[in-house]
Amino acid sequence: MWIILAGALAALQPARRLALLLLALATLLGFYQDVLAWPALLLFAGTAAVVAFRIYDRDHPRRQLLTEAVLVLIAIGLFLHLFPGFANPRKIDDVQVGARSVAFGFSFNFDKALVPFVLLACLPTLFRAPASPPRYKLPAALALIAAVPLLLYSAVLLGGLAVERHFPDWLGAFMLANLFFVSLAEEALFRGYLQQKLALALGGIPALLLSSLLFGLAHLSGGLLLVIFATLAGLLYGLAWHWSGRLWLSTALHFALNMTHLLFFTYPALHH
Repeated sequence: MWIILAGALAALQPARRLALLLLALATLLGFYQDVLAWPALLLFAGTAAVVAFRIYDRDHPRRQLLTEAVLVLIAIGLFLHLFPGFANPRKIDDVQVGARSVAFGFSFNFDKALVPFVLLACLPTLFRAPASPPRYKLPAALALIAAVPLLLYSAVLLGGLAVERHFPDWLGAFMLANLFFVSLAEEALFRGYLQQKLALALGGIPALLLSSLLFGLAHLSGGLLLVIFATLAGLLYGLAWHWSGRLWLSTALHFALNMTHLLFFTYPALHH
């Protein structure tokens, strides 16, 4: 089921009909495997009704704005796991990846995986948007790539992380979950939708700064150091989106940072 759901997300931009077909199949399997319950069916039906109304009522700007607001609220609710009917299975729970790492766990999140589907109904340019390419493309790309380990090592200097190599036996499951059900969902919300909307209203650089700050504040439960770290990481992801207009590029950078963190540093933080 999770491979099918990941396939639906991978196909969402190039082959939307195939993506919806795979999503329908994953949903059926979700009910069969008790990952989904009947309240989720009500949410799916309500969301589909809002999307259908939005499609067939394109000539009324106020109602378009209203349906967009409803869909964004649904996306945020899915992102924050606020809706009943989702029994997201834990893959690992309270496990230390290394001797100096804080114990953590992760789940496969069906609800969070739906965020890109909902936001794409609001904004057709979610995956491909107008870009502001840098003057020197290759140096800019290399700078973003180099910034990933530099940012992580700055957290070492601040005492939040330490260098610690890992290669856990659940790495494959983590990669699947982190790429499709975490990184893509977060980038769809904060870069594909929020930064793009703010750029239309305020301009590219203010949108980059504000969306990065909001991304940092979304990690407030992890403490001030995590907020600072997430804000700086958000700047990197936001620059990737600002320069390319491609959601998958910012997602790839986000995933690369998370993987570098897991493989070479204490994860998710240093145990004091």
